[in-house]
Amino acid sequence: MEFKDYYKILGVARDADQKAISQAFRKLARQHHPDVNPGDAEAEQRFKEINEAYQVLNDPERRSKYDQILDLRQRGGGWEELLRRGGAPGDDGTFTVFSEGVGPEGLGQFSEFFQQIFGGAFRAGAGRRRGRGAGADPFEDLLRQRGARRAAGDVERPVEITLEEAYGGTTRTVTISDGRGDRSLDVKIPSGVRDGQRIRVAGQANGGDLYLLVRVRPHAMFVRDDDNLSVEVAVPVWTAALGGEAEVPTPGGPVRMTIPPASRDGRTFRLRGRGMPHLRGRGAGDLLAKIRLALPDPLTSRDRELLEEMRRAHEPAAKTS
Repeated sequence: MEFKDYYKILGVARDADQKAISQAFRKLARQHHPDVNPGDAEAEQRFKEINEAYQVLNDPERRSKYDQILDLRQRGGGWEELLRRGGAPGDDGTFTVFSEGVGPEGLGQFSEFFQQIFGGAFRAGAGRRRGRGAGADPFEDLLRQRGARRAAGDVERPVEITLEEAYGGTTRTVTISDGRGDRSLDVKIPSGVRDGQRIRVAGQANGGDLYLLVRVRPHAMFVRDDDNLSVEVAVPVWTAALGGEAEVPTPGGPVRMTIPPASRDGRTFRLRGRGMPHLRGRGAGDLLAKIRLALPDPLTSRDRELLEEMRRAHEPAAKTS
């Protein structure tokens, strides 16, 4: 993913004030506007970059969050891994959940970098939107600072889900008993959530927030590492020797994988984008399929004859080598 230096795109200093940012934007926008450059794809792309930079630097909250990531990059930190995991500096993986969908119009016109930082908000069946009122910018920092103490009225509930539910997203009904009596809340758990993460439903406890502590049950087939999955695939010995195809299970359904000739036992193939969805932004992790050679079951007399023939053909060569 390409890092976007929004200050460089607008040609302003890091400490530029809002007036300087607006002036730089207007000047560059007039120069590269598509109406001024009809049919010029390069100018159109440049105009989109300028607009994106302005959308970030002209908004104090977005600019503050971007500056944190910029600082991390300048210190040589893993900013890209941070965004892929779905966090910002100091975050611990707690997500705020909203009752109404936050889906800004035209988000797709912005770069993947922009969407990774500002484009994620989740829905739930209860709660109230947190923001700055009507017309407020909907891009809110979804993660809470590590170690921040919860209010006295906050309530935490553990929830257990399967890997398949973590893959596709799911909903859990939680009963809250407080001053308002017993209430049932349907809370959406987003796809890509990880074991140990907490989901925050704002304002739904007795004067505080509801937190769901997510536990993802171990899977009998898949092993998860961040957003990558590993799985073992049984491949007949003749397919491994001569080449062919094998069926590989994935959380989204089985897929066919090409097995090249002379593939040895334990060889691992990477199926890109077949792992767990990234919790924020587009895309998914990879699936690592390790092949395990399998004999016919049951082993017939004809199978034994063929194996004996192979042994007679290869063992003398092995002894004389």
